[in-house]
Amino acid sequence: MSEQEELSFEDFRSIIINDYKIAYESRQASLLGRKEVLTGKAKFGIFGDGKEIAQLAMAKAFREGDWRSGYYRDQTFMFAAGMLTMPEFFAQLYANTDPDADPSSGGRQMNCHFATRLLDENGKWMDLTKTKNSSSDISPTSGQMGRLVGLALASKLYRSNSELEYLKNFSVNGNEVAFGTIGNASTSEGLFFEAINAAGVLQVPMAISIWDDAYGISVPAEYQTTKQDISEILKGFQRDEKGEGYEIFKVRGWDYPGLCETYERAIKVCRELHIPVMIHVTEMTQPQGHSTSGSHERYKDKSRIAWENEYDCMLQMRKWIIESAIASDEELTELETRAKVYIRDCQKKAWADFNAGMKAELEVAAALMQNTQNAELINAANALKTSIDLSRKDVIALVRHAIRILRHENSDAKNKLMSWYQDQHESIYDRYNSKLFTGSDESPLNIEVVKPEYSAESKLIDGREILNACFDSNFSRDPRIMAFGEDVGAIGDVNQGFAGLQAKFGKKRITDTGIREMTIVGQGIGLAMRGLKPIAEIQYLDYILFALNILSDDLATLSYRTKGRQKAPLIVRTRGHRLEGIWHSGSPMGVILNSLQGIHICVPRNMTQAAGMYNTLLRGDEPALIIECLNGYRLKEKLPVNIGEFTIPLGKAELIREGSDITIVSYGSTLRVVEHAADELEKLGISVEIIDPQTLLPFDTDRLCLSSLHKTNKLLVVAEDAPGGSTAFILQQILEHQNGYQFLDGKPRTLSAKPNRTPYGSDGDYFAKPSIDDVVEIAYEMMNDTNPEKFPGLF
Repeated sequence: MSEQEELSFEDFRSIIINDYKIAYESRQASLLGRKEVLTGKAKFGIFGDGKEIAQLAMAKAFREGDWRSGYYRDQTFMFAAGMLTMPEFFAQLYANTDPDADPSSGGRQMNCHFATRLLDENGKWMDLTKTKNSSSDISPTSGQMGRLVGLALASKLYRSNSELEYLKNFSVNGNEVAFGTIGNASTSEGLFFEAINAAGVLQVPMAISIWDDAYGISVPAEYQTTKQDISEILKGFQRDEKGEGYEIFKVRGWDYPGLCETYERAIKVCRELHIPVMIHVTEMTQPQGHSTSGSHERYKDKSRIAWENEYDCMLQMRKWIIESAIASDEELTELETRAKVYIRDCQKKAWADFNAGMKAELEVAAALMQNTQNAELINAANALKTSIDLSRKDVIALVRHAIRILRHENSDAKNKLMSWYQDQHESIYDRYNSKLFTGSDESPLNIEVVKPEYSAESKLIDGREILNACFDSNFSRDPRIMAFGEDVGAIGDVNQGFAGLQAKFGKKRITDTGIREMTIVGQGIGLAMRGLKPIAEIQYLDYILFALNILSDDLATLSYRTKGRQKAPLIVRTRGHRLEGIWHSGSPMGVILNSLQGIHICVPRNMTQAAGMYNTLLRGDEPALIIECLNGYRLKEKLPVNIGEFTIPLGKAELIREGSDITIVSYGSTLRVVEHAADELEKLGISVEIIDPQTLLPFDTDRLCLSSLHKTNKLLVVAEDAPGGSTAFILQQILEHQNGYQFLDGKPRTLSAKPNRTPYGSDGDYFAKPSIDDVVEIAYEMMNDTNPEKFPGLF
């Protein structure tokens, strides 16, 4: 402990006693938190008891500018690093929706899911070099690992890329370390191995701590890990004489001096040499079991429990303090007594603060009920006033019940009650549903619309060349932009969108990765959280399913789960729809729409539209998925003279063809199918209006589909997703959200792909996905339904 050698004994003693105090308070918070769940005040509890001492040591090495990407056992670290207060800990346990009470999530996350504020109240980046930073936790085990790689890679890029030196609020010469934590059982997850390998390949300043208590809920290490020892089986990652790989450390979780020494050495190596390190902390315990869902006595035998009782890290640290004559038993007992009182006081205050707002709302609602002079409602309100565990749901549910009871009345008392309830909608939305996107001034929805411009000299070129010119322009404009993925670098991606750009802009900005879709996306999230503008490429839409967990659990929820205080403006680029075979023609849009709320979903019909969307998104601050058409890269398009400047507004549908008889809504590759079908239908006397929504999230915010339906009264939605996928989503948006149902004169129809995947070859495509003939026949059949004389049946 080199830093402590220069300290006086009293200073050294003070540090040790304060560490013990923090750890003891954390343990008492865990014990009291569990009681609060079991008595019904909180819904669920998961705590970091048994991990306290290792987290003290980790916090000592954590500096301003550093980053954490951890999981739900790190409360002691957060306390010790000054990133969490005890009242905030209990506020989160009770799901207090006030973001000042629970700055991690505003009551939206389970307890022990931590985050620090990266953005100010206007959604602007703060100076992250002067704060200790924690990316927002997620529950899925190992889900934090992909993001961790990106957070560490950002330090390497800030150190090695001089073009980024102007971003003073994000890095100080790349000196920042990205700290990760994970439970030993979660190292069995594929994402752990993906991320560990990626960080080793990239050689980034990442410090991963593995908390090893020998169990994953009830499942012991013998079922989790080969040799029951993760650092043992990862020895092949140990740095060799070439300097490549990890420095791997192993230390016992109850050994306070050993932990402090190990973390000091490990992080010094990580920070100064800019290489990844792994700290495997063994012999940890979990005194209260996995969570409040059950007791660990159900699955641990007596000998294991006896060992855990003896080697509880708190008891071992206490014993070491006394044996080292740092403090006496009496001094520690007095400290512990004060700590228990402090924790109880914090809990009581947090509970009182949590209830204060709801009690005020109940008082107003009860007074309004009293004015109705309805005995049932008055009694219900009075009963609710005596409730020990009041919830906002109870108050609002009672008011909604009252409105139903009073449905036949027309009184001033009822009108005031209804007015009060309607006034609550805004605050309810803010508390529970807001900030799915940042909504800041830099939102892509606020980017100025600039139309593409053409001149007499505008060339007709391949679609891939349109994209290439777009990327070239944007990379020249903004040094924060970078792209990475399989085959993106040397060959410029499989369809040549980045052809030649690595040679022009360098490997730091356009680079290849290994085949690791989860980590590609996670890497992009981490980079975006550190002020960069990454484009993460997933080679084919079919393979986005390999990264769906990270997209859905992490990226899509980030703004929401932090109530707009963290963001990751990552663009995920991929290509899909029609081509050949089961895994190169996919269009799983139903899966994407249902799982990626919180990410803009862009479905350009050609590469010019795609380019405009990239131009918009690269100037914005919200995440997006852009799905390019696989069969469009060699189709000819005109090159705009403002290729890097024109923008496509998100959520704005486009009228592709005017018509009067039937509205067909389609996107992506099937739009060309619909256009060819419209020519055929015109020959049959049917005038088709075609609308391209361009983006599915958001969808047609100007209600162009509704305007069209008002004219044609018939609706056909065509997409190559599976039945009930994006076609069902589009129907819901038009008929329910836009109220388009009232203009229909017949049944709305959908045309999608078959339920099976697309078989190989041109015949497979024709018989599995919507064809020109399919569109013609269904549209004709719809006309036959309303005018059989003019349009006699075909079959």
